[in-house]
Amino acid sequence: MEPISLPEPGIPAGNSSSVAQEKFHVLVGVTGSVAALKLPLLVAELLKIPGLEVKVVTTERAKHFYNAQEIPVTLYGDEEEWQLWKGRSDPVLHIELRRWADLMVVAPLDANTLAKVANGICDNLLTCVIRAWDLSKPLLFCPAMNTAMWEHPITARQVEQLKGFGYTEIPCVVKKLVCGDEGQ
Repeated sequence: MEPISLPEPGIPAGNSSSVAQEKFHVLVGVTGSVAALKLPLLVAELLKIPGLEVKVVTTERAKHFYNAQEIPVTLYGDEEEWQLWKGRSDPVLHIELRRWADLMVVAPLDANTLAKVANGICDNLLTCVIRAWDLSKPLLFCPAMNTAMWEHPITARQVEQLKGFGYTEIPCVVKKLVCGDEGQ
């Protein structure tokens, strides 16, 4: 497969340079869980791994929990999905990101996006990338929500649905939550 060079947000596809694929491409998805506040730390740790290139796809709700200026990689959101495509021959961002990535990590995966993905809903850039994901490539998901939400019976069914797609769960940990509760 020929390597794909994604345009940076707001730059037409024809103006981006093509670079031979020398790096392993990791696409990080981030959703509206309070755990999204750790996105800068996650990206910083990933960037310490030699040969890794990272891009981030964010939901609008996730933006509430981190400062975009602290993310030293390309950050894509819904706005870029719609700005990039102007006509029939233009690239479709969620498809280009899917092609670019060798691996996807959704961390955190909030209850809302978990429910969307489990039911095939793709109403934002992140869920469109996941819906179009090449199932021959790994997709890791890290559920993150309040313990009461985690323990709801529908959550286990939705997690199993994602595993049934071939995605890999990174299990929750027990800790003191931001709300003060202790639990998963």
